[in-house]
Amino acid sequence: MPKKKRKAAARPAATDTSAGQNYAGIWDNRIGFGRKPAVIAIDLLQGYTLPGAPLFAPGVVKCVREVPALLRAARRRKVPVIHTRVLYNPANFEDGGVWIRKAPVLKALVPGSPYAEFCPEARPGKGETVIVKNYASAFFGTSLAATLTAQGVDTVIIAGCTTSGCIRASAVDAVQHGFRPIVVRECVGDRHDDPHNANLFDINAKYGDVVSKAEAIAYLESL
Repeated sequence: MPKKKRKAAARPAATDTSAGQNYAGIWDNRIGFGRKPAVIAIDLLQGYTLPGAPLFAPGVVKCVREVPALLRAARRRKVPVIHTRVLYNPANFEDGGVWIRKAPVLKALVPGSPYAEFCPEARPGKGETVIVKNYASAFFGTSLAATLTAQGVDTVIIAGCTTSGCIRASAVDAVQHGFRPIVVRECVGDRHDDPHNANLFDINAKYGDVVSKAEAIAYLESL
Protein backbone atom coordinates (compact mmCIF):
# COMPACT_ATOMS: atom_id res chain seq x y z
CA MET A 1 0.00 0.00 0.00
CA PRO A 2 1.28 3.48 -0.76
CA LYS A 3 2.55 5.37 2.22
CA LYS A 4 0.45 8.22 3.44
CA LYS A 5 2.06 11.63 3.06
CA ARG A 6 2.86 13.32 6.31
CA LYS A 7 1.29 16.71 6.75
CA ALA A 8 3.72 19.63 7.04
CA ALA A 9 3.86 21.14 10.49
CA ALA A 10 1.69 24.23 10.63
CA ARG A 11 3.35 27.57 11.34
CA PRO A 12 2.42 28.97 14.71
CA ALA A 13 -0.55 31.29 14.56
CA ALA A 14 0.19 35.00 14.81
CA THR A 15 -1.24 35.03 18.31
CA ASP A 16 1.28 32.37 19.41
CA THR A 17 4.32 34.51 18.70
CA SER A 18 5.60 37.97 19.49
CA ALA A 19 5.39 40.61 16.78
CA GLY A 20 9.14 40.43 16.34
CA GLN A 21 9.09 36.66 15.89
CA ASN A 22 6.15 36.85 13.51
CA TYR A 23 7.86 39.41 11.27
CA ALA A 24 11.40 37.94 11.47
CA GLY A 25 12.87 37.07 8.10
CA ILE A 26 9.86 38.46 6.28
CA TRP A 27 9.45 42.16 7.10
CA ASP A 28 12.70 43.01 8.88
CA ASN A 29 15.20 43.68 6.10
CA ARG A 30 17.57 46.62 6.55
CA ILE A 31 18.04 49.33 3.94
CA GLY A 32 21.14 50.88 5.48
CA PHE A 33 22.63 54.32 5.03
CA GLY A 34 23.45 55.55 1.56
CA ARG A 35 26.20 57.84 0.29
CA LYS A 36 24.64 61.28 0.63
CA PRO A 37 22.21 62.10 3.45
CA ALA A 38 20.03 64.99 4.45
CA VAL A 39 18.44 65.49 7.85
CA ILE A 40 14.71 66.28 7.77
CA ALA A 41 13.43 67.90 10.97
CA ILE A 42 9.66 67.57 10.82
CA ASP A 43 7.32 70.03 12.56
CA LEU A 44 9.32 70.67 15.73
CA LEU A 45 6.86 73.35 16.75
CA GLN A 46 5.91 74.79 20.12
CA GLY A 47 2.33 73.64 19.66
CA TYR A 48 3.54 70.18 20.65
CA THR A 49 5.67 71.25 23.60
CA LEU A 50 3.96 74.17 25.38
CA PRO A 51 1.88 73.00 28.36
CA GLY A 52 -1.79 73.69 27.73
CA ALA A 53 -1.43 73.69 23.94
CA PRO A 54 -4.15 71.65 22.21
CA LEU A 55 -1.50 69.57 20.40
CA PHE A 56 0.71 69.08 23.49
CA ALA A 57 2.54 65.75 23.30
CA PRO A 58 4.85 64.58 26.13
CA GLY A 59 6.83 62.40 23.75
CA VAL A 60 7.66 65.40 21.60
CA VAL A 61 8.96 67.28 24.65
CA LYS A 62 11.37 64.38 25.17
CA CYS A 63 12.46 64.16 21.55
CA VAL A 64 13.12 67.90 21.28
CA ARG A 65 15.80 67.48 23.95
CA GLU A 66 17.53 64.86 21.80
CA VAL A 67 17.39 66.59 18.42
CA PRO A 68 20.06 69.32 18.87
CA ALA A 69 22.92 66.81 19.00
CA LEU A 70 21.76 65.29 15.71
CA LEU A 71 21.49 68.71 14.07
CA ARG A 72 24.94 69.72 15.31
CA ALA A 73 26.48 66.55 13.86
CA ALA A 74 24.86 67.22 10.48
CA ARG A 75 25.98 70.83 10.44
CA ARG A 76 29.56 69.91 11.34
CA ARG A 77 29.71 67.65 8.29
CA LYS A 78 27.91 70.12 6.01
CA VAL A 79 25.00 67.71 5.62
CA PRO A 80 21.84 69.50 4.44
CA VAL A 81 19.27 70.12 7.18
CA ILE A 82 15.73 70.78 5.99
CA HIS A 83 12.93 71.79 8.33
CA THR A 84 9.18 71.52 7.85
CA ARG A 85 6.37 73.38 9.54
CA VAL A 86 2.59 73.46 9.22
CA LEU A 87 0.78 76.75 8.56
CA TYR A 88 -2.85 77.23 7.55
CA ASN A 89 -4.82 80.15 6.19
CA PRO A 90 -6.69 81.35 9.31
CA ALA A 91 -9.44 82.98 7.24
CA ASN A 92 -10.95 79.69 6.06
CA PHE A 93 -8.45 76.81 6.53
CA GLU A 94 -9.25 75.68 3.00
CA ASP A 95 -5.59 74.73 2.48
CA GLY A 96 -6.15 71.98 5.06
CA GLY A 97 -8.77 70.32 2.88
CA VAL A 98 -10.60 67.35 4.37
CA TRP A 99 -7.73 66.54 6.75
CA ILE A 100 -8.37 69.58 8.90
CA ARG A 101 -11.99 68.43 9.23
CA LYS A 102 -10.70 65.14 10.56
CA ALA A 103 -8.20 66.88 12.85
CA PRO A 104 -9.52 70.38 13.66
CA VAL A 105 -6.96 70.63 16.47
CA LEU A 106 -4.51 71.58 13.70
CA LYS A 107 -6.24 74.96 13.40
CA ALA A 108 -3.88 76.11 16.15
CA LEU A 109 -1.10 76.22 13.53
CA VAL A 110 -1.58 79.60 11.88
CA PRO A 111 0.77 82.54 11.20
CA GLY A 112 1.42 84.62 14.29
CA SER A 113 0.48 81.89 16.77
CA PRO A 114 3.20 80.87 19.24
CA TYR A 115 2.08 77.29 18.66
CA ALA A 116 3.23 77.51 15.03
CA GLU A 117 6.72 78.74 15.93
CA PHE A 118 9.76 76.45 16.07
CA CYS A 119 10.93 75.11 19.41
CA PRO A 120 13.98 77.16 20.51
CA GLU A 121 16.14 74.02 20.64
CA ALA A 122 15.34 73.11 17.04
CA ARG A 123 15.18 76.43 15.22
CA PRO A 124 16.49 76.40 11.64
CA GLY A 125 20.06 77.52 11.28
CA LYS A 126 21.16 80.32 9.02
CA GLY A 127 20.50 79.44 5.40
CA GLU A 128 18.67 76.19 6.15
CA THR A 129 15.61 75.50 4.03
CA VAL A 130 12.17 75.60 5.63
CA ILE A 131 9.29 73.91 3.81
CA VAL A 132 5.67 74.70 4.68
CA LYS A 133 3.35 71.71 4.46
CA ASN A 134 -0.39 71.31 5.01
CA TYR A 135 -0.69 67.54 5.28
CA ALA A 136 1.03 64.73 7.16
CA SER A 137 3.80 63.84 4.73
CA ALA A 138 6.69 66.23 4.27
CA PHE A 139 6.63 65.21 0.59
CA PHE A 140 2.94 65.67 -0.22
CA GLY A 141 2.32 68.89 -2.13
CA THR A 142 5.81 70.26 -1.38
CA SER A 143 9.12 70.69 -3.19
CA LEU A 144 10.98 68.32 -0.85
CA ALA A 145 11.54 65.44 -3.28
CA ALA A 146 12.80 67.78 -6.00
CA THR A 147 15.04 69.62 -3.53
CA LEU A 148 16.65 66.38 -2.36
CA THR A 149 17.02 64.96 -5.86
CA ALA A 150 18.70 68.14 -7.11
CA GLN A 151 21.34 67.75 -4.37
CA GLY A 152 21.95 64.07 -5.12
CA VAL A 153 20.60 62.99 -1.73
CA ASP A 154 19.82 59.28 -1.37
CA THR A 155 19.23 59.03 2.41
CA VAL A 156 16.82 61.00 4.60
CA ILE A 157 17.51 60.97 8.32
CA ILE A 158 14.17 61.78 9.92
CA ALA A 159 13.53 63.51 13.24
CA GLY A 160 10.50 65.33 14.62
CA CYS A 161 6.85 64.63 15.26
CA THR A 162 4.53 62.95 15.52
CA THR A 163 5.64 59.35 15.08
CA SER A 164 2.22 57.99 14.17
CA GLY A 165 1.39 60.92 11.89
CA CYS A 166 3.89 63.02 10.00
CA ILE A 167 6.92 60.81 10.71
CA ARG A 168 5.25 57.67 9.44
CA ALA A 169 3.70 59.42 6.42
CA SER A 170 7.03 61.00 5.51
CA ALA A 171 8.94 57.72 5.87
CA VAL A 172 6.43 55.94 3.60
CA ASP A 173 6.62 58.70 0.99
CA ALA A 174 10.41 58.83 1.23
CA VAL A 175 10.82 55.18 0.23
CA GLN A 176 8.18 55.60 -2.49
CA HIS A 177 10.24 58.49 -3.91
CA GLY A 178 13.38 56.34 -3.94
CA PHE A 179 15.09 57.64 -0.79
CA ARG A 180 16.37 55.57 2.15
CA PRO A 181 14.29 56.55 5.19
CA ILE A 182 16.25 56.43 8.46
CA VAL A 183 14.16 57.32 11.53
CA VAL A 184 16.13 58.26 14.65
CA ARG A 185 14.40 56.59 17.58
CA GLU A 186 15.17 59.13 20.31
CA CYS A 187 14.54 62.08 18.01
CA VAL A 188 10.88 61.39 17.23
CA GLY A 189 7.91 61.60 19.59
CA ASP A 190 4.16 61.27 19.96
CA ARG A 191 1.28 61.89 22.36
CA HIS A 192 1.35 58.37 23.76
CA ASP A 193 3.85 55.51 23.89
CA ASP A 194 1.53 52.94 22.31
CA PRO A 195 1.12 54.55 18.86
CA HIS A 196 4.72 55.76 19.05
CA ASN A 197 6.14 52.26 19.56
CA ALA A 198 3.71 50.57 17.17
CA ASN A 199 4.60 52.94 14.36
CA LEU A 200 8.34 52.67 14.96
CA PHE A 201 7.95 48.89 14.75
CA ASP A 202 5.98 49.14 11.50
CA ILE A 203 8.29 51.70 9.88
CA ASN A 204 11.31 49.54 10.69
CA ALA A 205 9.57 46.43 9.37
CA LYS A 206 8.23 47.74 6.08
CA TYR A 207 9.48 51.16 5.01
CA GLY A 208 12.85 52.16 6.43
CA ASP A 209 15.29 51.68 9.27
CA VAL A 210 14.77 52.84 12.85
CA VAL A 211 18.17 53.50 14.41
CA SER A 212 19.53 54.94 17.63
CA LYS A 213 20.72 58.51 17.85
CA ALA A 214 24.24 57.21 18.51
CA GLU A 215 24.20 55.20 15.27
CA ALA A 216 22.88 58.13 13.23
CA ILE A 217 25.50 60.51 14.65
CA ALA A 218 28.30 57.98 14.13
CA TYR A 219 27.26 57.72 10.47
CA LEU A 220 27.24 61.49 10.07
CA GLU A 221 30.63 61.79 11.74
CA SER A 222 32.04 59.16 9.37
CA LEU A 223 31.30 61.23 6.28
